[in-house]
Amino acid sequence: MAYFVTGATGFIGRHLIERLLKRRGKIYVLVRSGSKKKFNELLDHWETDDSRVIPVTGDLTRPWLGMTKKNREMLDGKIRHFYHLAAIYDFSASAESQIKTNTEGTEQAVRLANELKAGTFHHCSSIAVAGIYNGTFREDMFEQAGNLDNPYFRTKHDSEGIVREQCQMPTRIYRPSMVVGHSDTGEMDKIDGPYYFFKLIQKMRNALPAWMPMVGIEGGRMNMVPVDYVADAMDYLGHQKGLDGECFHLVDPRPMRIGEVLNVFAKAAHAPQMTMRLDARMFAFIPSAVKQGLSMLPPVKRITNMILEDLGIPPSMLGMISYPTQFDNRNAEQALKGSGIRVPDLRDY
Repeated sequence: MAYFVTGATGFIGRHLIERLLKRRGKIYVLVRSGSKKKFNELLDHWETDDSRVIPVTGDLTRPWLGMTKKNREMLDGKIRHFYHLAAIYDFSASAESQIKTNTEGTEQAVRLANELKAGTFHHCSSIAVAGIYNGTFREDMFEQAGNLDNPYFRTKHDSEGIVREQCQMPTRIYRPSMVVGHSDTGEMDKIDGPYYFFKLIQKMRNALPAWMPMVGIEGGRMNMVPVDYVADAMDYLGHQKGLDGECFHLVDPRPMRIGEVLNVFAKAAHAPQMTMRLDARMFAFIPSAVKQGLSMLPPVKRITNMILEDLGIPPSMLGMISYPTQFDNRNAEQALKGSGIRVPDLRDY
């Protein structure tokens, strides 16, 4: 049995490889020519060599992922599990780059898996496929996605659609929520999601005593899971019998609201906590045209941009404050039952 993994040098990928190394079989990983140094460093981290984790030079944006005909013939019929993890996970990335990597890259990954006659195609999707959906999005839902205007939402939805429509082998789809650092070590590879608020918390801590009560905003629920949970779940679910064709929400079944999350971080940082939080939904009565008009006023834009730039927060994050979508994960919970794999409480890590 052999594996093929795209995105192996990425954050989720490197942790998944650690799990796959505990199983039998060679692991072929797609590596860009410019990432060989990073790959060699990861071999040391994994405490293995390139006879077990074998690099295959390629490019996500090229036909057949840039793999040569010789390499395709070498792997023909040998891949039992094809894991596609490579994608752009960045709200601030350009629409063009996301289409090229997320959508077209997935199309080429499926094309390659079909040619190699892979056994099962494992697709790392995202809860972003739901778009802005008002209500609870279930694991058996796809076409019902809400507003997909955001390029990240659109490309993640389209890429999952490609897997559903074009794969000639059984598929298993995993939809993680916002992935944060390792629950034991805290290891993270980039500033993203809740990490954008750390600068704000730091400034509050430096300016005010921890006992000072603060007023803040209470928004939608911020669904987060640590990377070790995602890797453990994908590894376990990928090797259980009878799960072909299933979709799994790898999410926190009891997510906190943004204000609660910020208070957990503030407490850990010995910073003032928001004892009074104003629900962002209370501003819903203001017509959207009025809110948009106010936000476009030069003084308002200038002040907003200055504050966001100072705190290192991308403007796209503001749109997520009132994120209305919740996620049902009973399919994943049922499949993981008895494995001991569960989402730890944020306060515990």
